[in-house]
Amino acid sequence: MAKNPYAICVMAVILQSSFLLYGNTASAEDAPKIEFKEDAKDFGRIKQGKVLTHNFRFKNVGNATLMIRNVQTSCGCTAALASKRELKPGESGEIKTTFNTRGYSGYNTKYVYVESNDPSQPRKQLMMKASIDVPPSPKIDLGSYSVDLGLIMEEEAMQTEVLIKNKGELELTVTPSHRDAVYFVGDQQITPPLNVPAKKDVRVQVKVPPRKKMGLIREYILLRTNDPMRPSLSIYLSGYVVSKAQLKDLFKKYKDVLE
Repeated sequence: MAKNPYAICVMAVILQSSFLLYGNTASAEDAPKIEFKEDAKDFGRIKQGKVLTHNFRFKNVGNATLMIRNVQTSCGCTAALASKRELKPGESGEIKTTFNTRGYSGYNTKYVYVESNDPSQPRKQLMMKASIDVPPSPKIDLGSYSVDLGLIMEEEAMQTEVLIKNKGELELTVTPSHRDAVYFVGDQQITPPLNVPAKKDVRVQVKVPPRKKMGLIREYILLRTNDPMRPSLSIYLSGYVVSKAQLKDLFKKYKDVLE
């Protein structure tokens, strides 16, 4: 009896499909399987600045050793660590997570990714959620954080105006720190600290005495504040100190350009 080529082809496909099906089943039966008790934690409403912690518990419910290859987080404010890297069938472990809410407000979701040799879910996503309340506080901002004063004559002071803004709900206290700078509000010299009412701005004149050094010069003024988010920040001043002779030479060289 002649063989039917079409029937042979169909039989081959059936046999191949059966092999793949049973082969995958056997492979799945011998594979590790990670199973979490929960994959999300909602902390509800909390105050800003609190460090939240939670342990995501999991178990190897498969039939082979589970390998935790890597644990990653979605941002630097979140940290995660696996209690075990290898778990035999039936063994349990934890992913220890922390979320530092400093600097965050409103509803936030942070993610943790657990990579393992579980073939069904090689990269498992975990979530930490919180609604962060920000208490009333002072909030500093500056009109500029660096000032280039350009050319400065020898024996001339470095002088500039700094705009200090309080965008918060409580009074801001600012204490500038520099070895010999002096500060003015209007025409009146002030002695730090400086108090800035809520939602108000203050313009401060900063004057740094002359430097003997010629050439490029840099100074910075450290500001210490009662802003819980920015307890310290700096203002950078820079310029180029020239002598009278150098200035004359420059004027002669570029006289035609200036005219």
